[in-house]
Amino acid sequence: MTAAAQFSPLPQWPLYGLTDDLFSTLERWSAEGKRAVLATLVSITGSSPRPLGSEMAICEDGEVQGYVSGGCVEAAVRAEALECLKDGQPRMLDYGAGSPVLDIQLTCGGRIGIFVRAVPDLPAHVAALRAARENRRPVTLLTDLSTGNMRVCDEAHPTENEAGHFFRQYLPPLRLILSGGDPITLALLSLSSLMGLETILLRPYGPPEPPPGLSPARYIRGSLDAALPTLSLDRWTAVYSLTHDALSDLTLTAHALKSEAFSVSILGSRRKIPGRLEALRAAGVPEDAFSRLHLPAGLEIGARTPMEIALSILTQMIATWPR
Repeated sequence: MTAAAQFSPLPQWPLYGLTDDLFSTLERWSAEGKRAVLATLVSITGSSPRPLGSEMAICEDGEVQGYVSGGCVEAAVRAEALECLKDGQPRMLDYGAGSPVLDIQLTCGGRIGIFVRAVPDLPAHVAALRAARENRRPVTLLTDLSTGNMRVCDEAHPTENEAGHFFRQYLPPLRLILSGGDPITLALLSLSSLMGLETILLRPYGPPEPPPGLSPARYIRGSLDAALPTLSLDRWTAVYSLTHDALSDLTLTAHALKSEAFSVSILGSRRKIPGRLEALRAAGVPEDAFSRLHLPAGLEIGARTPMEIALSILTQMIATWPR
């Protein structure tokens, strides 16, 4: 009996492909004492539905998370991963145009290489990634493509591929800081949760509890002046002010533009832009910071409803995210 035959087939609806950040899954498997395999897209010739570095995690019980193609090879990758757990040997999988594996072809017409290797010490691997996330620090996973050996390096390590090795960088989770309490803010909270963003909600002197059914990573309801020093605004953080209060909007925006936050914006009409720019300059915002200011909030997609406007804001944020 093959390894694949011992487990149920992959689900017909690939919900596992919605997970791009595998950390929570690996953390859960580690806590359960399970073994895991990582499969990483390490080479692309021609077209590919997934970018280089895309990953898939496979558990010893057959559970998978992540996606390395458009659904063409995931079942085969899982079968190889389970065999990898049995024999302890890494393997380079070659699929697509010109590949010796003739029964698996890619609809995009390209060719991909997927490296599969067991995680030798899953708790240690998870601990290294957790420490980096908690400190909002990028790290790089260095994999030897001949032995399968892996180690987590700091950001200073080169991130280009070298002969015999593959470098996969993990950035801190994208953080969204929202200030407001209107329906657009609630729509943003709802959508950002679906996207797995780390969302912090500010509503000075707001209700004691966050919005029902929505769970920001942190809810701050004290004064804005007291809240600002507690915010960690790094280069993986976006700040959107939707308070409809001119002073609050400008105070938060000026503070954010003096930080490393990659995208800063205020909800409002275009006619208010000149006045806001003048007020921000008067508040001491340096000229070079205005390249990170996007006014008004959201891309122009004809949005009218709160959900549509929230979608336009998230689209703007993703378009400006420095990956």
